[in-house]
Amino acid sequence: MPDLSVTIAGITLKNPVIPASGTWEPLDAQAFGLLPSELGAVVNKTVTLLPREGNPPPRIWETSSGMLNAIGIPSIGAQAFINDYLPRLRKVADCVIASIAGSTVDEFCELAKKIEDSGMADFIELNLSCPNIEHHTSWSTDPALLEKAVGNVKKSVKLPVIAKLSPNVTDIAAMAEIAQDAGADALSLVNTFRAMAIDIRVKKPALGNVTGGLSGPAIKPLALYAVWAAYEKVSIPIIGMGGISTWQDGVEFLMAGATALGVGMYTFVNPICMRQIIKGIADYLVVQKIKSVRELCGLAHRS
Repeated sequence: MPDLSVTIAGITLKNPVIPASGTWEPLDAQAFGLLPSELGAVVNKTVTLLPREGNPPPRIWETSSGMLNAIGIPSIGAQAFINDYLPRLRKVADCVIASIAGSTVDEFCELAKKIEDSGMADFIELNLSCPNIEHHTSWSTDPALLEKAVGNVKKSVKLPVIAKLSPNVTDIAAMAEIAQDAGADALSLVNTFRAMAIDIRVKKPALGNVTGGLSGPAIKPLALYAVWAAYEKVSIPIIGMGGISTWQDGVEFLMAGATALGVGMYTFVNPICMRQIIKGIADYLVVQKIKSVRELCGLAHRS
C-alpha cells in the first residue's frame, strides 16, 4: 500500500480525507457503515460560544448538481460542546478539528481558549464566513477583519489554527495571503458560494433566509480554481473542499495544491463516499507507481 499520510502544522493525519464541517455527524456515523477512525480527521458542526437556534425554515433546497443551505449555524453552545460532545468525539476519532464561529473577535478568542484548555482538540478551525455583528459583514470578505480575527486567535491559543475562507470575494488568493500573514497554520478552501432559489409554486424565495450557500458538484470547478490560485500565493497547507464526490475529484484537488480534502454535501448522497475516495486515491497511487500521496500536492503546477 502507498503512504496515504499527510502532515498539517506538524500533526500527521493517516490519510488526507476529512468531512467538511456540518455535513457528516461522526457520532452517528456507524449507522451508515463508516467509522470516524477510518478518516484522516473529523470536524464538528461549527459551534458558537452561546447556544443558537439558527435560521428559520426552509433551510435546505436541492438544486441542479448541488444543494442550497441556510442553516444559520445552530449551536449547542460552548459549555455543552466541551462538557458532553467533544469528549465523545475524542473517543471515536484519531484527530479532531474543532470548528468555531464568533460574532466578535473576543468570542472567537474565548471559545478557542476554552477548547484548547479542554485538551480534546488537535486543531481550531475558524469558520470565517459567519457575520461580524459590529461591521455587518463576513470576516473572510473584509481584509482588515480577517487579519484581526486570525491574528487575535493565534495570540490566544497554541493549537494550530485553520482559517476557513469564503469564496465570495474578488481575489481568494489575496485573502489566503492575508490569513497566512496573520498567522494561520492552514487554510480550508472553500466554503459555500452565496446563492438562492425561488419556489415558483408559492412565488417566493425557497429558503427562509432568502439566500444560502451553494455546495455540491456544481461548485467543484470554482473551488478547484480557488485552491490552485491560493497555492501559488501561500506556503501553508490547504484543505481543499467544494464539490468533491469521487476519488478523481480528490486527486484533482491534490494536484491543484491541496494537502488534505474536505468532503461535504456528497455525504448526503452517498454516506460512504469518503471511504471510496480514500480507496480510489490509494489505487490510483498504486497504478501510477507513486509511493506517497504527498507527491501529488501541487503536482499540476510542476508538470
